[in-house]
Amino acid sequence: MARGWESKDVESQMEATGAGKAKADKKEKTPQDLAREHERRGLQLSRTRIANDLESATHPNHRKSLEAALAHLDQKISELS
Repeated sequence: MARGWESKDVESQMEATGAGKAKADKKEKTPQDLAREHERRGLQLSRTRIANDLESATHPNHRKSLEAALAHLDQKISELS
């Protein structure tokens, strides 16, 4: 019985690997696409950090600065999308 489970597990792994290759073959990303995704991920991480800082900010000038930074990041992210 254990052998049956092993073969099914191997078979499912082979199918998963084949599905991953099919997706990769479908569309290769150019270096520009990869750079754009990398930049967008960095902007999203910055946006998350600033949003968390904004939640705890108490000084009005600091809040305004964070809100402006958040708006700027939102604009940059929308340009990359």
